[in-house]
Amino acid sequence: MIGKLKGSIEEIGEDHVLIDVHGVCYVAFCSSRTLSRLGSVGEAAVLFIETYVREDQLRLFGFESALEREWFRLLQSVQGVGAKVALAVLSTLTASELANAIALQDKATVARAPGIGPKVAQRIVAELKNKAPALGGDAGGAMGLKQELGEGVASAPVADAVSALSNLGYSRDQAANAVAAAMKVAGDDPDSAKLIRLGLKELAR
Repeated sequence: MIGKLKGSIEEIGEDHVLIDVHGVCYVAFCSSRTLSRLGSVGEAAVLFIETYVREDQLRLFGFESALEREWFRLLQSVQGVGAKVALAVLSTLTASELANAIALQDKATVARAPGIGPKVAQRIVAELKNKAPALGGDAGGAMGLKQELGEGVASAPVADAVSALSNLGYSRDQAANAVAAAMKVAGDDPDSAKLIRLGLKELAR
């Protein structure tokens, strides 16, 4: 099994990269996001690898981080999501954006990925709901708040503040981040008006 490749870039294709490791070239299929972050031909590159072995083929999938690779694995635990669809999701959303969408049960954001219909998007946010915070890469208050909002257990003033900021034109993700920051300075038991006011200050920065 191959877990990581370190070498130089021999070729970059539409959906893959060819990595030269001491004279042996490996083809690694990657998300468009990973491909866009690689250097030019001849430059050094490091990829985290997921190895697929089938009766008739051996295929490598490459990722810029171990976190992206974990999401690739996790997405395929959902019925109807294979390697191609998982790469499409990771091409469209960063690991943090995907974690936030799942925590907020935002199937519309997940459905932005090519090949993801409403039913599959719903399964992804539902089945991965309890796993998103651990892989989100954000251990702060914002992720905790997003999980609470997604589960419907956030306090009424908090939920109302996020809703109000969203109605003003901010994305739900921006609104949740702003309210999470506002809660740190709002004191004990702030009402929704105070959270909205402080949230707007955060968004204006």
